[in-house]
Amino acid sequence: MTTDARLAAAFAALSLANPLTVTHEPATSPAQWKELLQAHKDAPKPFELIKTLVYKPKTAKTATPVPVVVVAREETETNSGAIGKQLGLKELRLANEELLKEFFALDKDSLSPLAIDSSVFSKIQLVIDPALADASSTQFAVHASSSSTTTFLSGADIVKHLKSLETDTQKLVELAAPGEAAPVAVAPKKAPPKEKEDAKIEGAVQVAIGVKKEVDFASWYTNVLIKADMLDYYSVSGCYILKPWSYSIWEEIQTWFNAEIKKLGVQNSYFPMFVSQSVLEREKDHIEGFSPEVAWVTRAGQSDLEEPIAIRPTSETAMYPLSPSNPPPDYAKWIRSHRDLPLKLNQWNSVVRWEFKNPQPFLRTREFLWQEGHTAFLTKEEADTEVRQILDLYRQVYEDLLAVPVIPGIKSEKEKFAGGLYTTTLEGFIPTSGRGIQAATSHCLGQNFSRPEMFNIFVEDPENPGKKYVWQNSWGLSTRAIGVCVMVHGDNQGLVLPPRVASVQVVVVPCGITAKTSDEERKRINDACEALASKLREGDIRAKADLRDGYTPGWKFNEWEQKGVPVRLEIGPQDIKKNQTLSVRRDTGVKAPLPLDGITATVQDLLKNIQSDLFEKAKKVYWEHVKQVTNWDDVVPALDSKNIVVIPWCEEEACEDEIKEKSGRAAEPQDERAPSAGAKSLCIPFDQSHWPAIEPGKTKCVGCGKDAKRWTLFGRSY
Repeated sequence: MTTDARLAAAFAALSLANPLTVTHEPATSPAQWKELLQAHKDAPKPFELIKTLVYKPKTAKTATPVPVVVVAREETETNSGAIGKQLGLKELRLANEELLKEFFALDKDSLSPLAIDSSVFSKIQLVIDPALADASSTQFAVHASSSSTTTFLSGADIVKHLKSLETDTQKLVELAAPGEAAPVAVAPKKAPPKEKEDAKIEGAVQVAIGVKKEVDFASWYTNVLIKADMLDYYSVSGCYILKPWSYSIWEEIQTWFNAEIKKLGVQNSYFPMFVSQSVLEREKDHIEGFSPEVAWVTRAGQSDLEEPIAIRPTSETAMYPLSPSNPPPDYAKWIRSHRDLPLKLNQWNSVVRWEFKNPQPFLRTREFLWQEGHTAFLTKEEADTEVRQILDLYRQVYEDLLAVPVIPGIKSEKEKFAGGLYTTTLEGFIPTSGRGIQAATSHCLGQNFSRPEMFNIFVEDPENPGKKYVWQNSWGLSTRAIGVCVMVHGDNQGLVLPPRVASVQVVVVPCGITAKTSDEERKRINDACEALASKLREGDIRAKADLRDGYTPGWKFNEWEQKGVPVRLEIGPQDIKKNQTLSVRRDTGVKAPLPLDGITATVQDLLKNIQSDLFEKAKKVYWEHVKQVTNWDDVVPALDSKNIVVIPWCEEEACEDEIKEKSGRAAEPQDERAPSAGAKSLCIPFDQSHWPAIEPGKTKCVGCGKDAKRWTLFGRSY
C-alpha cells in the first residue's frame, strides 16, 4: 500500500474526511518540529507531540528481528529497559534507518502512528501509551508520513486507529506505568522473583526494612514509608493517607513558616477548591502548563453540570478574577487604591493534579498538601524583593528544619511557571538515584495576570495620571519536602529524622527486664524511664517512654530505629545504680553513657549536634555529585554515574530541548520507575562563584557551541 493510500485508509476508518493538516519546513528533531508548529498560524493551540519510537530487540544473528514500536505522548516516560522487561525482551536498542525503511518505507523524522497499517502490524510488536485514550480533547501532532507535513488528531482517534488493527491472534500492548506489571501479547515468560535477591538484607526479619537502599531504591523508599508508619494506601490511585508520624512533620513546617511569613505582613485566608471552566481557561498560557492534569467535576448527583468545574491545580484563577454579574471577594475587588497595597495572602490547602506518570508518595501524587502565597504590589522592586525573601524562607525550611541542602537559582524560560515573568527555585538532590528534585518555588508573575485582557487588577497611579497594573507574586511549598527528607537521610535500618521535625525526638526504653524480674524491680525501672521522659519534656524536648508490655527491648529498638527517632535512651538496673542512661544516636549508631545530672542540657546539645551533622553530611554528598562539565562527551557519563552537571549554557530553549533529547537517547537504561533519562535544566544558580567566570565570546555552551551566558545545573529529575 502506498503512503497516500495508507493515510486515506486510516482517515476513512476514523470517519475523518478532512482532518486538519499543515505543511512546514522538514523537521529533523522533536524540538524543531514543535517550534515550527508553534509558529504556524493554522496549527491549533495548544497541542502535544506524539512520539513513535522503534526498537530492535537482541536476537540471534540468523533470526529476523521483530521491531517493538512504541506510540506515546511526548511527556510519557519510555524507558527501553522497562519496556524490554515488560515484553520479556533483552537489550532493546533504537532501530537504525535500514530497519525503518525495510518495515515502514520511511525515515525516523517521518514516522507516525498513521504509518502502521494491518500489513505492518502483523510484523511488529505494538505498545501504546494508555494515557492517550484519556486525552480525547487534546490535539496531538502526528507526521503525515512526511517530516514536512503534520496532521492533528485526538488521542481517542489515534487509539481507535491502532486498536482497529488487532486480530484474534495478535493484540497490541498497553505501556505499563514504571514499576507496574502489564499483560503482554508475547510468549509467556517466567514470573519475576518477588524481590531482587541482591537487594535483600541478609537475616532481615519481618519487622525490618528488608531491602538495601543502594540496590533497590524504589522498593526501599516504599518500605520505609510503610514500616515507619508514615502513610497508608487509599482507594483512589495516586492518593495516600498521611498518618500522624508524617503529618507531624508538616505541622512543624507550618508552625515555623507561618510565624515567618506573618513577620512579612502575610495573612492566611482560604479560597474554594472549585474553579469554573470559563475562569480557569481565561489565562491560556497559565493553564496550558496544567491542562493535562486538571481534574473536572461534570456531574452533581444524577444531573450533568451546565459548565464543568475544575478542582484547583493552583489558585491564581480562583483568587484574581472579578465577575461583573456576581463579584467574588477577590483581588480585583479588594484592590481599589494604591493604599490597599501591598496585599499579601497565603492559604494552606490541598490541590489536585491528575498525574498520568507513575505516582510516588509525597513526590508525585494526585492530591497533595501545600501552602500557596499570592501577593500584589505597586512596584516591581517590591515584588522582586519578596520573591527572594520567600525563597530564603524555603531554604531555611529545607536546610535548617529538614537538614537537606539545596541550591537556589532561577528557572530557564522553558521551565518557569506558566504565565509568569520569572521563577526562582530551590533544587535538591537525591544521591541514591542521582536525580535532582525541585524543592520549592517562588514566582514573580509580573503584570501578566493584572492586565485588562486577564483579570484587570489596577489602581490609579499615585505619581502619574492613569492606571497602574499591580505586580504579583505567587509562591508554594508542598509535602514533597517530606519525601525528599526521607530519601536524603534514610538508611537500611529505615527512617532518619532530623530532630527539629521529629514528633518524638527522644525515646526512653527500659532494659534488663526478664521473666525473673520482680514486679517491684520492673516498676522501679519503668518509673525511672517515665521520670526521665517527663524531665526532658519539661525542657521542651519531645520525649516518650516506651513502657509497653509484651515487647522485648530489641523489638522496641528496631521499631524506633525504623521510625527514625533521633535519640534512644536506655535505662536498666545498672544505669539506675550509676545514675546514668545509655544514649544511642540514630544517625550514627554511636552509644555513650550520659549522667542523669544535667541530662536536659546534655540531650539538647546532642540533638543540636545531630541536626548539624545530618546537614553537613548531606551537603558534602550533594556537592560531591555536582560535576563541572565543559565537553558534551562528558555529560552522559557523569549523569550515568548518578551526578548532576553544571555546564556553561547559552540559555536558549532549542538548545535546552536538544540537550534533553540527546542525553536521553545516549543514556544507559535507568530505573524503570524513574521519570526520565533525559537531562533537563534544573536551575541557573544565583551563586556563580563556585565555577570559573564566564568569559564573553570565549566560554562556549556545552549543548550547542554558542556563546555561554551562565553556569547552569542540568540533570535527571523527579
